[in-house]
Amino acid sequence: MAEPGEVTAAPAAQEAPKGRRRIGVLMAVALVAFMIDLGTKLLVVARLENHAAIKVVGDVVTFQVIRNSGAAFGMGQALTIVFTVIAASVIVVIWRIARRLYSLPWAIALGLLLGGALGNLTDRLFRAPAAFRGHVVDFISVQHFAVFNLADSAIVCGGILVVLLSFRGSNPDGTVHQQAGKDAKTEGDARGGE
Repeated sequence: MAEPGEVTAAPAAQEAPKGRRRIGVLMAVALVAFMIDLGTKLLVVARLENHAAIKVVGDVVTFQVIRNSGAAFGMGQALTIVFTVIAASVIVVIWRIARRLYSLPWAIALGLLLGGALGNLTDRLFRAPAAFRGHVVDFISVQHFAVFNLADSAIVCGGILVVLLSFRGSNPDGTVHQQAGKDAKTEGDARGGE
């Protein structure tokens, strides 16, 4: 049994595999999201570009290829390079958070965000008209809404999951906001009573 104030190595050894496992989940989710997005974009560009829209659910949902230089709903058409920088920044932020990632739900959420960001960043880097100014391939058209792709869907799903986890008080490191606050208060009370 450890003496008060003595540091033991066992907890650190137990936390290391847990952290690697969550980063592995993040990377696996990101890779799957990225590959599905890339595969669908390659397929629709090869088969649907310069062709009539394909009706999926009447006129409500159709597949048609649109090259989007802007953001959602075609906003910011002249800011393609800005969106490229934003996507790259999101990837860096996710990677920094991943270093202290111990929560499975956060790993899934961040994996979706990372995969989606990588999917659209790949278009901006490598598609016409030029590097860093490429137009994103959008192909899912919902009547009276927008034309989007699966990277956009992954980003939205990941974003919704992040919001839900935040409202529940969950942190990427596996702690809970309310519990962390209670622990700090309990520790403060214990010190005050000494």
